Amino acid sequence: MVVWERAILAIVFQKSSPVAAKLGAGKVAKSAKLVIGSLEAYSGKSAVIVGLAHLLGKQGLDLVYSKPVSGGLDSDDETDEDVPFLAETLGLKADRILPPILMLDSTAAQKRLTQVDQQNYGDRLQQQLSDQAGDLILLEGAGSLEEGCLFDLSLVQMAEVVDASVLLVTCFRSMEMLDGLLVAKQQLGDRLLGVVINDVSSEKLNTVHEQICPFLEQQNIPVFGVLPSSTLLRSVTVAELVHQLKAEVLCRGDRLDLMVESLTIGAMNVNSALRYFRQGHNMAVVTGGDRTDLQWAAMETSTQCLILTGHIPPTKTVITRAEELEIPILSVDLDTLTTVEIIEHAFGHVRLHEPVKVQCVREMSAVHLHCDRLLAELGLTVGA
Repeated sequence: MVVWERAILAIVFQKSSPVAAKLGAGKVAKSAKLVIGSLEAYSGKSAVIVGLAHLLGKQGLDLVYSKPVSGGLDSDDETDEDVPFLAETLGLKADRILPPILMLDSTAAQKRLTQVDQQNYGDRLQQQLSDQAGDLILLEGAGSLEEGCLFDLSLVQMAEVVDASVLLVTCFRSMEMLDGLLVAKQQLGDRLLGVVINDVSSEKLNTVHEQICPFLEQQNIPVFGVLPSSTLLRSVTVAELVHQLKAEVLCRGDRLDLMVESLTIGAMNVNSALRYFRQGHNMAVVTGGDRTDLQWAAMETSTQCLILTGHIPPTKTVITRAEELEIPILSVDLDTLTTVEIIEHAFGHVRLHEPVKVQCVREMSAVHLHCDRLLAELGLTVGA
């Protein structure tokens, strides 16, 4: 589910919209704006946008999408692929996609600090919205409460400049999440409409439903959904691992679309390794280029790719077997510890760019997102 990942969602209902028609003759739909943000990046905002937009879009709403703040100061990506991805995923036409008003990177920050850039981005955002008609205007923005503040486009500033309510998306890692949400409530005040709690492990679901949700409701922070953890949404493609590791592909470069859900290190004797490998599912196995025995053992289990360290090429028989089983073999110019750290970082910074993930998000959202309650809190009635 990404992620997920930075997002801002705004809903603007016009008198001539499908919503107005459903409200009945002579009734005017209330104009509403909703900003979706998070306490930290990769919390699943894109997943919530995809899921919520899918649910509301099924009700005939006219959708518009924009990402006012593109990129990020901590991003190493030269391009931001979220805009074209979400535009395509939401099925929007060209005239329903608004361009970013700021590319956030170190160069932009330097221009701001030296006053080369003195633009009023809040005014630009207001103008962008005022010139655009649509039932549902989706704006994807900064990844935390603070990001974009240098340009007057932090989450709080955006909500104020467009007079919007705010829906936060947060991952549940520990009870410290509550501190972040309470601080956000202090900063946002009545603008904080509520929260969606994402990526909740199965063993923590009862705690979240029975303790966390009631507590937040008591603090006037409604919970609009609890999304369970998904190994599929946390998975990465072999192609992404190739990119992150700067790896050389030794075989089956045509299967880099395979999804990797877990990481396993092959560094023990082959009998122990085989039992270990059999417990995994859709693995990336990291092992030495000289460990032919472990490479063979890994290929007989649920392995999506072999990642070899040590500058030692695999044997021809291993290559031949990998070709037959359609298992890519990657060679990295890194030690095992560094390789593992990079892969684990990739799992923690997953984007929602594969069709199978989009379908998963839509199905989860239909079950776990309280769309009707959200509309009611916004003062909107659809289908009345």
